[in-house]
Amino acid sequence: MNGKKILFVSSELVPYLPENQVSLMSYEAPRMVNSNGGQIRIFMPRYGNINERRHQLHEVIRLSGMNLVINDMDMPLIIKVASIPRERIQVYFIDNEEYFKRKGTFKDKEGKLFSDNDERAIFFAKGVVETVKKLNWSPDIIHVNGWLASLLPLYLKEFYADEPIFADSKIVTSVYAQNFDGTLDGNMQKKIAFDGIDESKIKVLESPDYNNLLKVAIDFSDAVILASEEISEELTEYISKSDKPVLPYVSFQETEEAYSNFYKTEVLK
Repeated sequence: MNGKKILFVSSELVPYLPENQVSLMSYEAPRMVNSNGGQIRIFMPRYGNINERRHQLHEVIRLSGMNLVINDMDMPLIIKVASIPRERIQVYFIDNEEYFKRKGTFKDKEGKLFSDNDERAIFFAKGVVETVKKLNWSPDIIHVNGWLASLLPLYLKEFYADEPIFADSKIVTSVYAQNFDGTLDGNMQKKIAFDGIDESKIKVLESPDYNNLLKVAIDFSDAVILASEEISEELTEYISKSDKPVLPYVSFQETEEAYSNFYKTEVLK
């Protein structure tokens, strides 16, 4: 991976959030690329349960200050950064008080999904792209992890289709075991369509459940990684019919070699 630029966009990441499959792999894959001479950037949301003092987050004024339009509302974009000390890896945090100040990640204290998770996902996708544009950093690969990041491939291929900085970028989506039940807001499809994205291309989001969010990510990605051993039959079948390069599930110990080979031989070919 020497010299290759890889943008990792993740909904969860250790050490900022508790360990699970998404947060661990969102750390391990960048660490692997970094240790093999690649250039990386990591983006995640700045949830309110991340301890800013302990992790030494600080705002980057030159990257903040933009407003993103979400369903006809102006929402301020704040960018913060921190470093994972032992790896010397910098992490960019997408922040907005309305969407991310609350203490939960995806659910309230009663265990119910936040009613605006759909808008948070739209804001996160647009915030990542706008910040990378400001950084003027053109990635060879954009690797997406976690369902809250699942709209990024769609926005890159549709809303930002004419952005030259991403003209040669390849998008990889990691698919994990289902980690929420129910659906997001029933108007999600219309909120995305507000950005000029054809509703027919996101028809599955008439029912925005976990599987359908991932289907949209798969549709607009160039390659797929099966990141969990147990993925629903519905998604497994959908991926097999997608005619995209697929890396089957590998154990944590095999990740470095498998991901590196997949990037080189299937994604960047």
